[in-house]
Amino acid sequence: MGTFRTVLIADDEPSMRHVLTLVLSDQGYDVRAVADGEEALRELAARPFDALVCDVRMPKLDGLQLLAKVKEQYPELTTLVMSAYGSKDLALEAVRLGAFDFVQKPFKPEEVVFILRKAEERSRLVRENRRLRGPEGAGPLDQLIGQSEAMVTLKRQIVRVAPVSSTILISGESGTGKELIARALHDLSPRAGQPYVTVNCGAIPAGLIESELFGHARGAFTDAKTAKRGLFTEADGGTIFLDEVGELPAAAQVKLLRVLADGEVRPVGEPRPERVDVRVVAASLRDLAKLVERQELREDLYFRLNVVTLKAPPLRDRGEDVVLLAEAFLRRFNRQFNREPALRGFSAEAMGLLRGYRWPGNVRELEHAVERAVLLADGDEVNVDALPEKVWSPSTPASAEVGAEESLSIKRGIAALESRLIRAALKKTKGNRTRAAELLEISQRALQYKLRDYGIDPDAD
Repeated sequence: MGTFRTVLIADDEPSMRHVLTLVLSDQGYDVRAVADGEEALRELAARPFDALVCDVRMPKLDGLQLLAKVKEQYPELTTLVMSAYGSKDLALEAVRLGAFDFVQKPFKPEEVVFILRKAEERSRLVRENRRLRGPEGAGPLDQLIGQSEAMVTLKRQIVRVAPVSSTILISGESGTGKELIARALHDLSPRAGQPYVTVNCGAIPAGLIESELFGHARGAFTDAKTAKRGLFTEADGGTIFLDEVGELPAAAQVKLLRVLADGEVRPVGEPRPERVDVRVVAASLRDLAKLVERQELREDLYFRLNVVTLKAPPLRDRGEDVVLLAEAFLRRFNRQFNREPALRGFSAEAMGLLRGYRWPGNVRELEHAVERAVLLADGDEVNVDALPEKVWSPSTPASAEVGAEESLSIKRGIAALESRLIRAALKKTKGNRTRAAELLEISQRALQYKLRDYGIDPDAD
C-alpha cells in the first residue's frame, strides 16, 4: 500500500461509514468508523491513526470543532473533511484548521482514496525533508525551503556528494538559490570548520580577476605596492564558490585549470606556484557547453568543472513550495521590520495569486514580493493590494504551463482571473460599479456578489 496504514472515519450517516469502510478496507487500509466527534477523540487517544476522514455536521462535536482539537493534540495527523453543505468559506476554514483537503458530498468513494494517496505522498516528502534537514529541523539544509519532489531530490544529492572533495557545478536560473546550495555543500562537508569564500566572477573587472583569485607579488604591476594573498589562498583547507564562472577571461581560465588539475596557484609576478587544498564549487547562469562551442570557455576547464552537476529547479517547477517559502519570508520580515502586530498570514485570495503566478525571477522575486507586502500591508494579514501589481494584473500571463498540481485547479485559476479583471475594471472606472459591470459584461448584481466573494472593496481598490 502506501505510507498510511490506519484511517479513522467520523460521520453520523451509517451508510457513509459503511461505504467508506468497504472501499478503504478493499485498498488495504485498517479502518475504524465512529458516529461523532467525541467518539473520534476517544479513538485517537486510544491508538495512533495515520489519517482522519470526518464529516462537518455531526452531533456532540462537529467536524470543525474536531479539527481544532486535532490540530492542537495531534498536529501530525492528516485530516480530510467532507460536507454536503459545501461553500468556499467552509472549505477555507477547514484548511485553516489544518485539513489536507475538502470534498463536497455527494462524491464517489474513489475520490477519498485518491486524496489519501496524495496525502501519503506529501507525508513521505515531509518525512524525507525532515530527515535531510537533521534533528530538530535545523542544519545545513535549513535554508533550502521546500518539500516538492524536485527539492527533496536536490537535497538528497547534496547530502550524497557533500562529503567528497570533487568539483561541483551548479546550474539554474537566476534567483533559484545556487549560493544556498553551495553553502550547504560546504557545511555538510568535512571542511565545514574551514574558510568558505564566495566570488562573483562577473562582478570583478577582467584586469583585476587574476590578482583577486590568485594574488600578486609586490611590484607585479604599477599599483602593486604590497604583496596580496589571493582568494584561493584565503580559502585554503575550505571551499571556494565561483559564481558566474563562465565570465572568467581566458588568462584566468588557464590558472583555474591548473588549480583544479594540480592544486597549485601562482600569484601574479611570483616565479613559483603555491600549493592549496581547496574544494571548488562553481555556478553559472549561462550554458557552459554552449560557451565551449563558441570558444568562450576552454573545453578542458569545462570537463574539470563538470565532474558533478546539481540543478537548482525554477520555482515554476516546484509550485507547491510557494506557500512554504512565502510563509517563511513573512516570518523573517515580521521580525526584521518589527511589525506590531505581526502579520499572521496571507488572505486566501492573496495566497491563490501567489501560487498561480509564474515567478520568472524565482525564489528571489517571491522574497522581494513578500518583503514589499510586509511593508505595505494594513491589518493583520497580507491582502491582494499589498502584492506587486504584476502578480494580480490581468496582463500577467496565465500559469497554464506551471507543473505544480495546485496550479491546475480550474476553480482557482478562474477565481484568480476574475479577481484580477474586476480590480482592473474598478481601477479603470475609478471605483464606479455600474461602469465596471458594463466593462466586465456582467450585471451589477453579479458584480456585487463577486465583490463580496473575493473580498474586494471598490473604494479601497
